[in-house]
Amino acid sequence: MTLDQELIDALKRDYTTAPIAAQERVMLDYVVKLTRDATKVWKDDHERLRAAGFDDTAILQITLIASWFNYINRVADALGVGRE
Repeated sequence: MTLDQELIDALKRDYTTAPIAAQERVMLDYVVKLTRDATKVWKDDHERLRAAGFDDTAILQITLIASWFNYINRVADALGVGRE
C-alpha cells in the first residue's frame, strides 16, 4: 500500500514499466496470468515466485487474495454494482 500518487499512476498505466522491485514484478506477472486464465498457471510460475523469494505460504496467500478479488469483482459486475 502506498500514498505515492506517482507510483499509483505508473502502476495503473503499466505495472511492467512502473518503478517497483523485481520481486513485486514477479508477483504481479503471476497475478496477471492468474487473472487472465488460471488454467495456464503451471509449476514453473510457482518456481519463479520461489526464486524471487516467496515461500509456499506466500504463494498461497498471493493466489487466494488475487482469486478473491477476481471473484468479488465478477459478482459485482454481474449484479451491476457501480453502474448507473
